[in-house]
Amino acid sequence: MSDERYLFTSESVSMGHPDKVADQISDAVLDYCLQHDPNSRVACETLVTTNLVVVAGEITTQAPLTREAIDRLVREVIREIGYVARNEAEREEIGFTAESCQIDCHIHAQSPHISQGVDCGGAGDQGMMFGFACNETKSLMPLPIHLAHRLVEYHAELRRSGRLPWLRPDAKSQVTVEYNADGTPHRIHTVVLSTQHTREVMTCRQNKDYFTDEARERIIHELIEPVLRREREDLIRGRFVMIPPGDKPPKLEAGDIACHINPTGCFLTGGPHGDSGLTGRKIIVDTYGGRGRHGGGAFSGKDPTKVDRSAAYMARYIAKNIVAAGLARECEVQLSYAIGYPDPLNIWVNTNGTAKIAEGRLIELIREFFHLTPQGIIDTLKLRRPIYRQTACHGHFGRELPDFTWEKTDRAEALRRAAGV
Repeated sequence: MSDERYLFTSESVSMGHPDKVADQISDAVLDYCLQHDPNSRVACETLVTTNLVVVAGEITTQAPLTREAIDRLVREVIREIGYVARNEAEREEIGFTAESCQIDCHIHAQSPHISQGVDCGGAGDQGMMFGFACNETKSLMPLPIHLAHRLVEYHAELRRSGRLPWLRPDAKSQVTVEYNADGTPHRIHTVVLSTQHTREVMTCRQNKDYFTDEARERIIHELIEPVLRREREDLIRGRFVMIPPGDKPPKLEAGDIACHINPTGCFLTGGPHGDSGLTGRKIIVDTYGGRGRHGGGAFSGKDPTKVDRSAAYMARYIAKNIVAAGLARECEVQLSYAIGYPDPLNIWVNTNGTAKIAEGRLIELIREFFHLTPQGIIDTLKLRRPIYRQTACHGHFGRELPDFTWEKTDRAEALRRAAGV
């Protein structure tokens, strides 16, 4: 690697990762409440572990949120993720299935002292929130997290379609990109992909269980290579080289992409049976992969009066429109709020020296073109709809889905005209 270049790494996790199972359950409860009562106040937390789900939190809603309704929601989420068993032996090996898990529910109403500040239009909590955008990808996301998300998305597609039938839902991806000194991507450097699997692709060597090299090669050539070629063929400058665990690594030539597949050797036990999961633990995966800052709180399980979530979505919307307008190559926005108070306490912008106009002028444009009270954010982004479970895996940002209003660039032209650029 040239002394003028540097490396940056981001990771993603699959929908079957324990923390993401918890996020999806919390957001499924939120969606259920909003579907029946758009003014629901929801702060829902979930814990998952071996054959156990605990749902807790403060929820005030007119929705019929009975114990039976929560039980049904939880089992539907687990089933759709893919934690199901065909027989008792498989159920015991998976250790966490929709059919067999115990569900405990501990929900009560929100504090009236919080409600009295929110009912008049104030923020549901204090805190600072960040949004980020850059021009490295069409989605205006940083390249490493964009690629990491696409890998676990395709992992789910290959698993669900049966093309790689030995995959199980729990997986992690990690992508390292080599950058030029000016911050532009030079090449894809390293990929790590760990995936839970069945016994079908296991072998025993020296009394230790291993994921087979044949399965590793299939993951490289049927999962990793197609995704990277589809997304950034121009950044592939060499071969995809498997790095076997525990052995002397092969010699890499300039430009080769090192691929670490299940580098511990074996990943049979996974999901909530392999590790407990909690709502809100994957906040960097949920946002920008470490390229942009993260605010004080997680997203999942929170209704849009909680600015932890809604203001972070608005900050992304602002940053993305500034970059889409060509006013900067990258942009980070901070908003901060006080509980019960409607207007942001501050607006901060950092473009890392890439702005075409003064950052102070960008702040003036933000105040002019964006409604930043909690109610203004909710109305602008249409956040009282049951849209949140789909945010709870593969990233809250960077996917232009119809319900992801914060990914629109509909203010870019107006910003460009007002800036005179």
